[in-house]
Amino acid sequence: MGKFEITTRKNGEFQFNLKAGNGQVILTSEGYSSKSGCTNGIESVKKNSQDDSKYDKKTSTNGKPYFNLKATNGQIIGNSEMYESVASRDNGIESVKKNAPEAEISDLT
Repeated sequence: MGKFEITTRKNGEFQFNLKAGNGQVILTSEGYSSKSGCTNGIESVKKNSQDDSKYDKKTSTNGKPYFNLKATNGQIIGNSEMYESVASRDNGIESVKKNAPEAEISDLT
């Protein structure tokens, strides 16, 4: 089962990572100024992760595929790592859809 880990960045902002059952990070958030903002972001991922239209499939300038997950208002709530192939990126999206809804939250701050 997946889990969300809340951590603090060097600049004091909060962020979360969604990790798959194998411990691999599959989604990383932006920085939040408050922990409550960060937990709201997690709830938004749980809510929006099941909607295919919320995934923005991209290709980086170096040609590597990745994706962003967007909230209902269009704001990016999480982004993926860079993948070696489109198939790997699509597997990453499926992993978010599978892991996010029931993922526990682990506060590491």
